[in-house]
Amino acid sequence: MTIFSKIIAGEIPSYKIAEDEHYYAFLDINPMTKGHTLVVPKVEDDYIFHLDDETLAGLTLFAKRVAKAIEKSVPCVRIGMAVIGLEVPHTHIHLIPIQKEADMNFANPKLKLSSEEMEEIAATIRNNF
Repeated sequence: MTIFSKIIAGEIPSYKIAEDEHYYAFLDINPMTKGHTLVVPKVEDDYIFHLDDETLAGLTLFAKRVAKAIEKSVPCVRIGMAVIGLEVPHTHIHLIPIQKEADMNFANPKLKLSSEEMEEIAATIRNNF
């Protein structure tokens, strides 16, 4: 069971943004920018292109809804999207509020936000979902 499956199951706490029957979105605990969110399918698969077409399409549409909520909640030029898939063996999409292309560089230092600030960001995005 991956760390993301444990988060989905409630075994590990998360700053949940949204959830439905098939997908789960939560704040990245090592965010590149405020509002950096991960969107995952509830089914465990370590590579996005192994997902069946229906799951992949649903994941993308769910991520779009989450991105629109982030846009309403966090000042940004747009929401960047990245799929790397090497750090956790569970498909996940990074949705990152960006001001400039350099904000998408995963080598950048991560933000250090308090749990209160993380919860405030999550609540604001949830309210716009």
